[in-house]
Amino acid sequence: MKQGLIFILSLIALSSVCDTLNQLFLKSAINSLNLTVSADISKVFRFILNLIRIPRLWFSLLFSTLSLCIWLFVLSRVDLNFAFSLDSMHYIFIAFASGYVLKEKVCLKRWLGTLLIVIGITLVTFS
Repeated sequence: MKQGLIFILSLIALSSVCDTLNQLFLKSAINSLNLTVSADISKVFRFILNLIRIPRLWFSLLFSTLSLCIWLFVLSRVDLNFAFSLDSMHYIFIAFASGYVLKEKVCLKRWLGTLLIVIGITLVTFS
């Protein structure tokens, strides 16, 4: 592989990792709140105020911004269809992270689906 291609592939992977961290911090932040569904506008504002006080939300925004900056750089260098196909790696990263970090149950069907995504990404990327 050309050195430039390896660099771009690394940036796409880094963008996917940042996006995964973003999602993990978001999930962790929202899980730390006691959620009750309400149409009361004061409860909605209180919920938002409580949410923005959670540092994990701010880490999430940081990783989201970092992912966006990396992604914009990648898009300035390669075709969208190539970059977007590889950006689907975040499905794989999310499946692993939700199982190991968040201790969520990832069933066999989900792993098989993730495997199919990996195969699809490989076929589309190298076609």
